[in-house]
Formats: sequence, C-alpha cells, structure tokens
Amino acid sequence: MLNFKSFILSVLTELTKAGKVDSVMLETTVDETERQIMLKRLVEDVGIIFEDMALPRMAGRMLGWLLICDPPHQSSAELCAAIGGSKGSISSMARLLIQAGLVERMGVPGDRIIYYRIKPGAWFELMRNRIAHLTVMRRLAERGLELMAGLDAQTKNRLEEIHDFYAFFEQEMPLLLERWQRQRNEAGLNRESTQTELQETGSELK
Repeated sequence: MLNFKSFILSVLTELTKAGKVDSVMLETTVDETERQIMLKRLVEDVGIIFEDMALPRMAGRMLGWLLICDPPHQSSAELCAAIGGSKGSISSMARLLIQAGLVERMGVPGDRIIYYRIKPGAWFELMRNRIAHLTVMRRLAERGLELMAGLDAQTKNRLEEIHDFYAFFEQEMPLLLERWQRQRNEAGLNRESTQTELQETGSELK
C-alpha cells in the first residue's frame, strides 16, 4: 500500500510525463508535501507530550499548532480545521492554555472574530513563576526537618534530599533566567544590526 507521500509522488510523476507539471514543480511539490506531513506529526507529538503529563492531548495539539502556524494567530474555526475537534473543545483547551499563561486572546482591527496566539514572553514568565513553587517546596522541607530535629540522619535523609534539591534550583533558576534574558536581548540587537547592514548594502547596489 502506498503511503500519502508516495501516492502524491506517483500522481505528479504521471502528470509530468503528460507534460502538465514540470520536473522543478514536481520536486517542490513533493518537498512541500513532506514538510506538511512532518509539521502535522510535530503537532501530534506535542499532544502526546501533554498526554504523558496527564494533560489533555487536544491542548497540546492546539499549542503545537500555534507554535508553527501562519499567520501566528488563529480563530476557533481555523484551529478546528487544523487539528480537529469541536468548537467547544477548542474553547475549553484555549481557556486551559490561557490560564497556564501560554496563550492569549487577541482581536484584529475591523474583525469581530476572536483569535488565539502564543503569548509573547510566555516561556520566560512560566519559568519565573516556577521559582515561587521551588520556594514553597523548600520551605515545606524545612518545616519537616524542624519537626524531625533530634532524629537520626537516616530518618531525615529523604527530607534533606528534597530540601537541598529545591534550595539549589531556587538559587540557580533566577541566574539562568537572567542569562537567558541577556542572551535574548543580545541576539535581538545582532539581528537588528544584520538587517540594517543588509538594507544599507541594498541601497548601495541601487
């Protein structure tokens, strides 16, 4: 049995023989078909990751699609067409992702439709919020150690491991985020500089 890519290739090959599609168009079409298949597979894989984390698979598929779609904002109808599911399920998954701080609603001037997109800076904020959870867990471990004061080391070993683990990341995570922000800003400046140089070069050529 032919897979989808092989089927498309065989059809286009016959059209090429008939002179209805040139060889360059054949190669481009097949490459684009393969790319679309791989993109859909990527979206499904994000859904599977969500499912492995005990989260709705459809929420993962929605997030996966919003990471790669063009334009970057999508309506409920567009999301239904792209990843399947009803408008009700899309609406529910959108609320979940909005509450998680990963997605936001947006409007377009002159358009009454509500669109969804990845929230700018979402990943930074997500990790920054995790620092508060690290602090909570570290303090809980400290409370447990205080209550078990005077007991032998082996008894306290489990709590000490949790305490040390969360204390370490509570200290290191802000430094990592600071490095990330600095690197991100530097990368942005480098891109702007490159674009300016290209524009100046283009003007000189004219």
